Amino acid sequence: MNNYIFTSESVSEGHPDKVADQISDALVDAGLRNGDETTRVAIETLVTTNHVTLAGEVKNFNVERDEVKEIVRDVVWRIGYEQDGFHWDNLKIYNEIHQQSSDIALGTDDFGAGDQGIMFGYACRDNEAYMPAPIYYSHKILEKLKEYRDTQSVLVLGPDAKCQVSVEYEGNKVKRIDQIVISTQHISGQMEVATSLSYEAAQAVLGDLIDSDTVWHLNPTGNFVIGGPDGDAGVTGRKIIVDTYGGYAPHGGGAFSGKDPTKVDRSAAYMARWLAKNVVANDMADWCQIQLSYAIGVKEPTSIYVDSNGYNRGIQKYIRDNIDLTPKGIIDRFDLFNFTEYSRNCVYGHFGDKPVPWEKVVNW
Repeated sequence: MNNYIFTSESVSEGHPDKVADQISDALVDAGLRNGDETTRVAIETLVTTNHVTLAGEVKNFNVERDEVKEIVRDVVWRIGYEQDGFHWDNLKIYNEIHQQSSDIALGTDDFGAGDQGIMFGYACRDNEAYMPAPIYYSHKILEKLKEYRDTQSVLVLGPDAKCQVSVEYEGNKVKRIDQIVISTQHISGQMEVATSLSYEAAQAVLGDLIDSDTVWHLNPTGNFVIGGPDGDAGVTGRKIIVDTYGGYAPHGGGAFSGKDPTKVDRSAAYMARWLAKNVVANDMADWCQIQLSYAIGVKEPTSIYVDSNGYNRGIQKYIRDNIDLTPKGIIDRFDLFNFTEYSRNCVYGHFGDKPVPWEKVVNW
């Protein structure tokens, strides 16, 4: 279809699942802080009312159990949770992290893929970030709300928020915004102020794309005081569509957060995005979708698939001839074992106009 409406959603850093993602990735950051390429991390987090449970497998982690608790509390403090039902200083923290399976280590110690799986990357010309417009605008509105919250002289907004944007395309080009949904946590009695701030944030981001026919749904339940993990449990890896392309392009199914870069769920998805973005940025196509697939313990990808409105065979040949797609090649290209800002960059999507190595454009 050339004319259609497409919808994507995003969530704030205070959303329960994103709280879990940030905790898992903060532990990845801690495990990698010494740049030790023998470190392996795969950590899941569950958050609920004043409760955090950690589980997973590590090798050469070099983070003491007391420090793990400090990291968890620091993330929750950074996000801004000081509520009766979820307070950084009152959390019960259960640490069930243990050593990595020796069977898995057989295939990954020599930088074979950490698991089998498929990974997708996508880029288009909807904006300067080369991201699909619906997910791009959903992220930006929530980032604007965070700015408002961070600069409030009197606290009104809470950390938890969600946004959903429906974009109307005409001739495959962004035409207008059809509908907007924003729900933002607020203190009791301040729903009207929170609604007004939500409206201002959307107007600031979307500008002339909003028209008289745009439909608004602002805090549609009428109240959003109880939020975050106190209102709903959160788990690492439940927002993989928010993390990527908002459903506009496929997702291979594997989550990113909590995993060191030998896990191709993360690193190869970053590579697939980098490849697709550079195809478009180098004028080889107006949009590009790339799939990579891997087998556990095997270094080279089992397949490379390219779909675009360009010369797909030529793009695929260029990638095969010039880009090292082994896990070690990906890690080295993006220096992923020395990148220790995974936690701060797992909110508002892993892709877009972010200061991360897998978003850099190079000349091909």
